[in-house]
Amino acid sequence: MGGRVSRRRGVSLACASAILWAATGLGPAAARTPEIVPLRLIAFGDLHGSLLPPHGARSEVVRSDGESVPAGGAAYLAAYVRQLRGQAANSVLYSVGDAWGSSPLESAMFHDEPTVELLNALDLNALGLGNHEFDHGVAELRRLRDGGCHPEGCRYAPRFGGAQFPVVGANLFTADGTPAALPFSVDYVDGVPVGVIGVLPRNTPDVISAESIEGMQFGDEIEAVDRTADTLDSLGVRSIVLLYKGDLPVPTGHDACDPEWGPAATVATRVSPKVDIIVTADGDTHFNCSFTDPLGKPRTVVQGASHGRILSVADLTIDRETRDVIRDRTVSFNQVVTHDIAPDPRTKDFVDRAVGESAAVAGQPVGTITADLTREKSVGGESALGDVIADAQLAGAESTGAQIALTNPDGIRADLTHADDGVVTYGESYAVQPFGNRLQRLEITGAQLVTILEQQFQTDLFGGPFERILAPSHTLHYTMDRAAAPGQRILDVTVAGQPLDPAATYVVIVNDFLAEGGDGFTAFTEARRTTGAGPDLEALNRYLSTHGPIAPPPADRISVR
Repeated sequence: MGGRVSRRRGVSLACASAILWAATGLGPAAARTPEIVPLRLIAFGDLHGSLLPPHGARSEVVRSDGESVPAGGAAYLAAYVRQLRGQAANSVLYSVGDAWGSSPLESAMFHDEPTVELLNALDLNALGLGNHEFDHGVAELRRLRDGGCHPEGCRYAPRFGGAQFPVVGANLFTADGTPAALPFSVDYVDGVPVGVIGVLPRNTPDVISAESIEGMQFGDEIEAVDRTADTLDSLGVRSIVLLYKGDLPVPTGHDACDPEWGPAATVATRVSPKVDIIVTADGDTHFNCSFTDPLGKPRTVVQGASHGRILSVADLTIDRETRDVIRDRTVSFNQVVTHDIAPDPRTKDFVDRAVGESAAVAGQPVGTITADLTREKSVGGESALGDVIADAQLAGAESTGAQIALTNPDGIRADLTHADDGVVTYGESYAVQPFGNRLQRLEITGAQLVTILEQQFQTDLFGGPFERILAPSHTLHYTMDRAAAPGQRILDVTVAGQPLDPAATYVVIVNDFLAEGGDGFTAFTEARRTTGAGPDLEALNRYLSTHGPIAPPPADRISVR
């Protein structure tokens, strides 16, 4: 680790106060000499267990010079982290949520233990929780944090020691209101304390299976930041970093740093001015912005890109006397994790081992395709891959009398790319649907179906509009009018070529996440659930093997008025 940085984790507030008082010499008689302390902050988010460089649409990123270059991969990520830390007198490294979960097979097959070991090797200073850390439940999150073998055994190594870094989430509580995670962590930069706060959006339960977060509560994230910043300030910590894993889409036609519409603007302009820099994470969007805090003072907000493709870097200057960041001296940038640097050899060996041990399973062929099946959306919000998955789920449940299948776009995690022979392997299909969701047979009325389709038009936490367009099977067609009033946007619905009957009952296949009302589709919970229809990945693999080679279907299921 570059520089003189030490860590305290898991201490009580009383102990923290005593530690900080002693470590920083803040007694009333302490003599202080003004001095500058430099600190390089390095961060990444949405790693999702990506030990290898991502494939498909995420395989390349556009650099500042406009050139598209291959990016990502743990060995290159580690090389850049070590290079960036080696250039700085002091440095900290943070992960902004979703470090694991929705992971490729080389990590998921071993219950994401390789990803935790990677973060340990990188000497991560703190991990802010994201929603995907809960993919396999609270107990599994605690195991990955604290160590110990999975109930199925330790597959990757005889022993698993857990995370060697603090896991922070200031707005996460148990059912009785007890904090369920550390609200903050403190590192020492040449003797000066630097605090880091982690929060998730308060609507996180909408995007996680209810079973996975049973007994957990998610409080208001801005209130949690303000409260925790006040606590840190009372303990003498003046330099404060916020890690925010939120849903931060850039509205169409707006710049990421637009002070009114920028994706992080609402959070950045509302949270406590005691926070000096904000690092966010949300998929593919990356930016380097400055927004004003509630006191009108500029504050840097940075975000890299998912799957280890872009690191966020900020060089901070701390006044030793005030122990606060001198904000107008902050210099920030996004570093593309290109492949024109030598990969870190130890990390490469580590990745090669995980890939090698999973290769026998990952390399099994499951079917063929004639061209890329991607998540790229049509004007109506359809994607070729989404349509194929819906068709696969419908075909897999034909014996139950299924008439329609719908699947959520956020549950599709990778593209299927066409190689020379068009063969799709198990590892590739697993990357597309890694959650282990099971399909459910629901009985709903035509009127309920229209309500579900209307719920595709949603509002974010701060009142902004956005869409979650469900992928429909080939049996469902309709017209969308985005300009119409809410409740009147879905028109001309047909099922198997026949006009929808609002009073008739239809058999619909969805995954269990949607059946529980996930992603805001609460109308699904009003349906009659009759039986399960098997795992979603099994349905996809069976469809690829029995209907192949699969060609991208035309995007004609959703028309736009």
